[in-house]
Amino acid sequence: MPTSTRFAVASHILTALAMTEGKPVRSEDIATSVNTSAVVIRGILSRLNDAGLTRSQLGSGGGALLARSAAEIRLLDVYAAVEDTELFAVHRTAPCTSCPVGANILDVINPALARARAALEAELGKTTIADLAGTIRELAKT
Repeated sequence: MPTSTRFAVASHILTALAMTEGKPVRSEDIATSVNTSAVVIRGILSRLNDAGLTRSQLGSGGGALLARSAAEIRLLDVYAAVEDTELFAVHRTAPCTSCPVGANILDVINPALARARAALEAELGKTTIADLAGTIRELAKT
C-alpha cells in the first residue's frame, strides 16, 4: 500500500518558508520548488493553516508565512497536521471469533502497532523545521 506524500511535501513547504526568514512566498513559487502544481501546495497549506503552522498574507506581495518560529515546529506537528495518524489499518470487518487466530489477533498485534507508532512520534518530535533549514543552509554552502 503506497503512503501519502503530504508529510514530505508539507515539510518541504515549511522549510522553504523558514528559509525566507519572514518574507511571504507565493504558492506558485513553492510549487516550483516541490515540482508540483500550485493547487497541491494550496491544499497542503490549507491543512497547515488549520493546524496553526502557517498563515497567509493577502494582497500584492502576499503569500504563505510561518505562523510560528521554525524552531517551534516539530516534524511531529507537521505529521499530525497533514496525515492520518493511524499508521496501521487493521481488519475492515471483525475477524472470526470462533478461530483462535481470529479471536485473538487484534489483542496480540495492537500493542506492537502502538509501540511502533509511539517510536515514530518520538523520533518526529526530535526534529524541527529549523533543524531542516539549518542543514539545508549548510549543504547549500558546499
